[in-house]
Amino acid sequence: MAFMKKYLLPILGIFLAYYYYSAKEEFRPEMLRGKRVIVTGASKGIGREMAYHLARMGAHVVVTARSEEALKKVVSHCLELGASSAHYVAGTMENMTFAEQFVAKAGKLMGGLDMLILNHITNTNNPMTVFIDDIGHVRKSMEVNFLSYVVLSGAAMPMLKQSNGSIVVVSSIAGKTANPLIAAYSASKFALDGFFSSIRVEYAVTNVNVSITLCILGLIDTETAMTGTAGIYNAEASPKEECALEIIKGGALRQKEVYYDSSVLTPFLLGNPGRKIMEFLSLRNYNMEIFINN
Repeated sequence: MAFMKKYLLPILGIFLAYYYYSAKEEFRPEMLRGKRVIVTGASKGIGREMAYHLARMGAHVVVTARSEEALKKVVSHCLELGASSAHYVAGTMENMTFAEQFVAKAGKLMGGLDMLILNHITNTNNPMTVFIDDIGHVRKSMEVNFLSYVVLSGAAMPMLKQSNGSIVVVSSIAGKTANPLIAAYSASKFALDGFFSSIRVEYAVTNVNVSITLCILGLIDTETAMTGTAGIYNAEASPKEECALEIIKGGALRQKEVYYDSSVLTPFLLGNPGRKIMEFLSLRNYNMEIFINN
């Protein structure tokens, strides 16, 4: 108890003060000028808006999604908006071989990679329903919404290490709290938090200078979200254009988490530092030689 009062509590106080009050670097659009960026799920919605923002900032952009026709239009508009270069590669993230090969192709098109933005989700005709026994839907959701993210980030790591780059993972409040009617989707988003938050700690301990930004989004006014929630879930939807910009800002500033929701309470309720304190303290239980030797 004496040790806790003398050492641990002051350390926790300093940690909390830093967490809540430390000054944050200001975002500047020129941070993205000339940067080489991949955006997945970019044929519509938030992904398309991110591609357009990046183009206005003068980035090199490679976009991917299933619809080749939609991607052609996105690339054309990116070039009109001022992108340093813009390319597309159409394909499905249900195919892990495609996911891995896509990253390699994008890297060749841009001559490397500075930022990987993972935004795609599985396509479903009935996204909100009580779960009974649709194991196929759960499996597909985990493969596309989670496993393909792991494959893409793994394939991108050699290039990101060279550029001291960033991984931006688009997730959801459904990956932080229990949400009925979207059990499979929620499970895949919880998995993203567990995996990418864990390797963020591994990178910090092993001095890998690749940032990981987890973006926790509320309901956004994309066509897919509005159609899927109509008559079932009544909440204020936030604009996709502003959401896309906040995601890019978070990645450029190398923030650990970005919260974007219609409620100002969301970052305070879900960004509670208790978990971060526990993660910090748990490191003392590890044999650090394991990290050093790997």
